[in-house]
Amino acid sequence: MPILRRLLLGLCSVLLAACTQLPPRAAQVNEAAIDAILVDVKSAAELGETGLAAYAAGDAEAAAAALTAAREALSATAGRCASTPGCDIERVLAAQDALAARQTQVLLGLLSDNESVEDATPIEERNEEAESPLLTTLPETARSTALLKGQELRKLITVNEPVQAALEEWLTWMRPFLLEAHENYQFMRYRMWPEYEKAGLPEALLFGILAKESGAKVHAVSRAGASGPLQFMYYTGRRYGLAVDNGFDQRFDPTAATRANVAYINDHLRIFNNNLELVLGAYNGGEGRMQRLSSKGAKSFWDPQVFNRLPPETRDYVPMVLAAAWLFLHPEEYNLRFPAVDARPGEITLTRASSLNELAVCLGQQGNARGWFRTLRNLNPRWEPGDRIAQGTRLELPAIAAQAYARTCQDGALTTLAAQLSAARKPKVPAAPARVAGSAGSAGSAGGQTHVVRQGETLSSIARKFGCGNPRVIAIANQIKAPRYAIRAGQRLTVPSCRA
Repeated sequence: MPILRRLLLGLCSVLLAACTQLPPRAAQVNEAAIDAILVDVKSAAELGETGLAAYAAGDAEAAAAALTAAREALSATAGRCASTPGCDIERVLAAQDALAARQTQVLLGLLSDNESVEDATPIEERNEEAESPLLTTLPETARSTALLKGQELRKLITVNEPVQAALEEWLTWMRPFLLEAHENYQFMRYRMWPEYEKAGLPEALLFGILAKESGAKVHAVSRAGASGPLQFMYYTGRRYGLAVDNGFDQRFDPTAATRANVAYINDHLRIFNNNLELVLGAYNGGEGRMQRLSSKGAKSFWDPQVFNRLPPETRDYVPMVLAAAWLFLHPEEYNLRFPAVDARPGEITLTRASSLNELAVCLGQQGNARGWFRTLRNLNPRWEPGDRIAQGTRLELPAIAAQAYARTCQDGALTTLAAQLSAARKPKVPAAPARVAGSAGSAGSAGGQTHVVRQGETLSSIARKFGCGNPRVIAIANQIKAPRYAIRAGQRLTVPSCRA
C-alpha cells in the first residue's frame, strides 16, 4: 500500500509542477503533435486502469509496475504538452485529474467493480462506519493544492535559508517529534480539521502550527502559560471565545481551540494583507509588536528591519511552522514517511468505573505500538488521568481501541491489575528542614528567619517550605516586585514566621 500511495502523490506533484512551468504560447499551433499527446494521455490512463485492476485482483507487484509506468508516461506527456505550441494543458490536467480521482476512489475501496468515477457516492455522504481506514492516511489531492485566500499554499511558503534550516531540524534530531505529532494529530483530526475546512484554510497550516506549538498534545502548557494544543495565552483565548466551562479551560478542547485559531488567523490575515509569515509571527510574538515592526503589513517578515528586531523565539517559530507545513505537503521529496494509523473515530460507554490511566493499562498496545494513553487524554480532555470516571460515562477513542476495550477491559484480570496499579501511591518522604542562615538580628526579633536562596528555588517553593500560604508575604518583607518576583541563588531573604 505505501507504494500505491507514493505513486498517487507522485502523480499529483508532477501535474502541479507542469502547471507552474508553462512557457509562453507560440503563434503557430502544431495539431499533429497535440493529437499525439492526447493519444498518449489516453494510453497512460488505460495503463493506470490496468494497474488498478491488478491491485483489485491482489497482484501488488503487477499493480505497482503498471501504475509506475502510467505515472512516468503522464509525467512525460505533461512535459511535452507544456513545451508544445498550442497544447491546452488544461485538457491534459483534466484527464490526469480523472485518473487520480479514480485511483483515490479505488484505493479507498469506494468504487465497486462496475462503478464509474461519476457514479461514485461522494466521500462525505458515505456511512462513516464503512469508511476505509486508509481514508485518514491517504492525503486528499486537495491537500497538495491547498489554498490560502485564493493562492496555493506552496507558492506562499518561501523555502529560504531559515526555512531550509528548519527543514533540517525537523528531518534530523526532531524527526521523532514530527512523526509523533503527525500520529497524535491523525487520531484527533476529526475534531480539528473540519474547522479549517469550513474556513477554507489549508490543513498543512494547521499541522505546522500544531507540530511546533504542542506536538499535538492537548494538555501542553508552556512556561509562559500558553495552554492547549494550539497554545493560547489566557486573555487571547478569552478574546476568541475560549472560556472556562464548569471548571474546564476550553483552551484544552481541540475543537474549540481550532475554532479560535481559525478566527485568529482570519482576523490577522486581514490586518497583515494576507501575509502568512507576519500572521504567524503575531501568533507567537504578539500582534502589537508585529504591526509596529511591519508597519501594519507593509514590510515582509524577512525584512531585516522586522526579522532582526524580533525575539529569537519568534525568529525560530515562523520558519519551523512553515517547514512543518511544507513537509506535510511534500513528505516524499524529503524521504519522509508519516506513520499510517487507523484513526477512525469511535466511543465507549464505561461498563464499570475507571480512570484514563486504568484504561491505558488495560488497553495496552492493542492496535497501537505506542499505547493509548496520549490518545485517551487528547480525545477526553475534561478528565485528568487519575480521575475516577463513573460507570455509564461515554468516552471518545479510536474505533480500534473501542474494539479492544470490548474484548479485554470490561472485566477480567487486566481490569483488576489496572485498578490495583491505579490505587498504588508512592511513599512520602518527610521534607528536609529548610537551610537557615542565622536567626538573629531584625528578622529574629520579629519572629522570622533568614533564608539563603538555593539554585533552582522560586519564591513559591520557599513559601511552601516555611508554611507561608502566599509567596507575597515574603515578597513584601523583602521588597521584591511583582509580577515576576525575581530572586537569585545566594540572595538572603527575610522569611516571616508563617507557621505561627
